[in-house]
Amino acid sequence: MTASPYACAVIVGMAVTSWAGCYSFTGGSVPAHLKTIAIPLVDDQSGFGEPGLREQFTTALTNLFIKDNSLEVTNRTTADAILEGVLLPITDAPASVQQGEQVSRRRITMTVKFTFQDMKLRRKVWEKTFTNWGEYDSGGGLSKRQDGLTEAINKITEDILLETVSGW
Repeated sequence: MTASPYACAVIVGMAVTSWAGCYSFTGGSVPAHLKTIAIPLVDDQSGFGEPGLREQFTTALTNLFIKDNSLEVTNRTTADAILEGVLLPITDAPASVQQGEQVSRRRITMTVKFTFQDMKLRRKVWEKTFTNWGEYDSGGGLSKRQDGLTEAINKITEDILLETVSGW
């Protein structure tokens, strides 16, 4: 005796539903008492010499939190939590070398240190150092260098967001 297409669909649906309930990609979520977050301008101790770097980093991080919508971004005086950071030394080094020892790609490696504080419970939730990188074509000048820097910023801000909203 063969099963009807309806019965097969029901069995497959039940299997998928039960499996989906057992898996979570991001881990825990933000505690219910935290609704808002402040992200002050990061401190730039990188020595990298990139004008506007601290503003670029802070804007990218803030926009990522706004897009994620787990916590509402607000000012420091009314925030339930504060995420403060500092840009540490940034390196720009050869990533790949072509024949004849010609550098074809470069890698910008960025390191930042951030502290996440729960202002409602008045405690430090975590303090961590994050490192990530971005690559660019070495023959492209400053615009390509900016592309590598932007890639590094995007990767590291995603790491910070994930640690903040799913590290519970």
